[in-house]
Amino acid sequence: MKINVEEMSLENLKDIFEFEVQNRVYFERTLPPRPEDYFDYASFQNLMIGFLEEQMRGECAMFVLRDLTGEMVGRINLTAMTYNGERKAELGYRIGEVHQGKGYASEAVSAVVDMGYQVYGLNKIEAGTSTENIGSQRVLEKNGFIRVATMESVMEINGSLVDGYCYEKERQQ
Repeated sequence: MKINVEEMSLENLKDIFEFEVQNRVYFERTLPPRPEDYFDYASFQNLMIGFLEEQMRGECAMFVLRDLTGEMVGRINLTAMTYNGERKAELGYRIGEVHQGKGYASEAVSAVVDMGYQVYGLNKIEAGTSTENIGSQRVLEKNGFIRVATMESVMEINGSLVDGYCYEKERQQ
């Protein structure tokens, strides 16, 4: 394994904040921008504490990705976890600019999808990406996700509305 998947905690909030600040411009080229107060540490910390409370209630599972030297290379999350009916969650991930193309995203998606099924008892995991984000599409497809829908003008990136793809992967019985 080239990465370590570490649960988000109070202890790694500063690393997450620094990662987001360092990669802000890069992420905003292909993802909707974060609100401005996300980049103020006090506001960021309050937001993350809210997510940690959600995590404690089992509503999400948020992780930090580190390479074998301990450097933070990305993040991955299972959010909107529901346990009635379908038992599903939404998958989201981001890898820092200097760590692109090293297989971290594929490895992290594989590990967290397995956790979703084994640890959290999920039956379906959904993910979305812009139609322009070929790298993310490859990661999802490599991990057995199936494209199930196209959405028009679903997100704003660089001041323009872009289309998106919806993917899903169901637990194999």
